[in-house]
Amino acid sequence: MAAMSARSGLFHVIDTRQFERSMLDRLCRLATRARALARSRDGARRLRELAPDRRAMLYFTQPSTRTFLSFNSACHILGMHTSEIRNPSISSEMKGETFEDSIRTFSSYADVIIMRTPEGGKAARAAELMDSIPRPVPVINAGSGPDQHPTQALLDIYTLERSLEGRGGIDGKTIAMMGDLRRGRTVRSLSYLMKNYRDVRLRFVAPPGLEIKQDILDHLDAHGVAHQSASRLDDVAGELDALYVTRLQSEYGEEEPEPEPAEYASYAIGPEQLRKFPSQAIIMHPLPRGPELSPSIDNDPRVMYWRQERNGMWMRVALLALIFDLADELEASG
Repeated sequence: MAAMSARSGLFHVIDTRQFERSMLDRLCRLATRARALARSRDGARRLRELAPDRRAMLYFTQPSTRTFLSFNSACHILGMHTSEIRNPSISSEMKGETFEDSIRTFSSYADVIIMRTPEGGKAARAAELMDSIPRPVPVINAGSGPDQHPTQALLDIYTLERSLEGRGGIDGKTIAMMGDLRRGRTVRSLSYLMKNYRDVRLRFVAPPGLEIKQDILDHLDAHGVAHQSASRLDDVAGELDALYVTRLQSEYGEEEPEPEPAEYASYAIGPEQLRKFPSQAIIMHPLPRGPELSPSIDNDPRVMYWRQERNGMWMRVALLALIFDLADELEASG
């Protein structure tokens, strides 16, 4: 059992199944509050005064642009100091130090460990270790192999709520996820969160061999979340409120053959596909993108992935504030 903060009920962030609706709603409110404060010099100063005595270790041994920069920026917005290791070749792991010893060393110098690894399960191992030592610190999973990417899912929820707020938010909406669903950890994490919303309908659109895994479907069935699978986007485009597109996750090197480029191209979004969407449907993508997302649609008002990217910084500010019991203070600021 992961340790928990005394007031917020949140300590480690490893798996999106740990989140309930009330906490998701509060995180969204905190993110909006933080971004509103940051618009003024005085508000930005008050944000920096929330955690000047805290230190974060960003342990990113898997390449990252958005997740690293948004976490680093989120820490600085709250006044936190950051240290980083982005290449294990410059750490004592090159001398044979174990992963567990490295993590315990980080906990001696930091108040939170934010980690991203190409291997699955490592964030959970780090959290388990922290729960067994005298001075545990929170571990935040910033991407753990093909397993999960919980903070991406949190910012995706925030983006969906903000984009759909004029139509009642996520409740009652039809959301499609398209692309490499078998290995897409962002899809896994976001799918787990759908249990918290009423009458959501999910549509999974994937090439043969890249379909969503059965454990996700079993989870959705257990929580009464309606879902269907489709082989073509055209089969579901007209009913959608949101489409979540993912790239081919070839870095995980599974034994199954990759689809041919021409085959995967039929799961891409461009101007022609957009014409089949409802006028209010939104398009999301966790980025980085590949050929599945044409730059020619970037300025379409339904496109949300650039807002989604910036939303990540504010959601991570909110998450850190909740972990360190700063939420009440943040809400009272101003």
